[in-house]
Amino acid sequence: MGLEEEIEEIEEEIASTPYNKSTEAHIGRLKSKLAEKKEKLQNQSSAGGGTGYDVEKTGDATVALVGFPSVGKSSLLNSLTNADSETGSYEFTTLDVNPGMCKHRGANIQLLDVPGLIQGAATGKGDGKQVLSVVRNADLILFVLSVFEIEQYDRLQEELYDINIRVDKTPPRVTVRPKIKDGIKITSSADQDLDEETISDVLREHGYVNADVNLGEKVDIDRLIDGLMENREYIPSITCVNKVDLIEPDYKETVDEQLRERGLDPEEVTFISAEEEKGLEALKDRLWENLDLIRVYMDKPGRGVDYEEPLMLERGSTIEEAVDKLGGEMQERFRFARVSGPSATHDEQQVGDQHVLEDEDVLKLILRR
Repeated sequence: MGLEEEIEEIEEEIASTPYNKSTEAHIGRLKSKLAEKKEKLQNQSSAGGGTGYDVEKTGDATVALVGFPSVGKSSLLNSLTNADSETGSYEFTTLDVNPGMCKHRGANIQLLDVPGLIQGAATGKGDGKQVLSVVRNADLILFVLSVFEIEQYDRLQEELYDINIRVDKTPPRVTVRPKIKDGIKITSSADQDLDEETISDVLREHGYVNADVNLGEKVDIDRLIDGLMENREYIPSITCVNKVDLIEPDYKETVDEQLRERGLDPEEVTFISAEEEKGLEALKDRLWENLDLIRVYMDKPGRGVDYEEPLMLERGSTIEEAVDKLGGEMQERFRFARVSGPSATHDEQQVGDQHVLEDEDVLKLILRR
């Protein structure tokens, strides 16, 4: 029996087993086996070669446009960037990953229009695995939905989950320290619904016989397994709804209700028409806000403050990280810095390299000669 057949057999057994306290440990063991076999299958697929979609990450951040065929991703990419993506109305009309660069608030945001996802992509249908592997390397996922097919959001989430992308989640606070003897000892800072036998069984399935386990949050079986696996990617997302120019105003209430059913607040969803280029500035603002970037304007000796091309950093970055990004000899020559702006208590405040910068700070580096 091949790996795919084994995976299908385990999935069928999980689906047919009613979940209750008496079956919890058994289901935990099954899900652990399933996770291990899926990882093995993905590793085999990666080693097997074939057509890939490797795209070099450039710019200040990378956003993957995720959506099914014909939702308008290619038109959206063309409207936001200088890319030229072939458009059509059939599956995989975008035959390769098509990158474009969106410039907004001083940032260069790389947008990747991947071939339209189809159901079963995670199992390799239509080169789906290679397509989804591109998404794993993105800093942000932009779900693109058609205003007439909001339910596609559910299938997109399932496909991403199946290739170990956890959307809008943080890594589980699960710590495991292997030891030589004394079996498995479990400590937890939160009340757990899972009993210790189930937790221990899951750990043994992952090869832990003697270990100290600390659970820093309440976990279910899936979160516990995620905490034990190293191949999960945790990526934030935003959603836009395209083709709003094709609906009547009163249909908007129906769309809003469909979004709420999927845990999406209509106020946090951007409604656009890529064809008519409506709502695109609002979408760019949403991209910026969710990428957690900040602009730092460099005060350059003899030239003044450069407001045209700011240094782009992740929110929470220190001056040390700014100097690292600037590179060259600055790391060795750095003495201190002067900062004006939101993070400073006064103009040209003298600070050290651990000072945390904020958006639109002005930074002047004082270097050794």
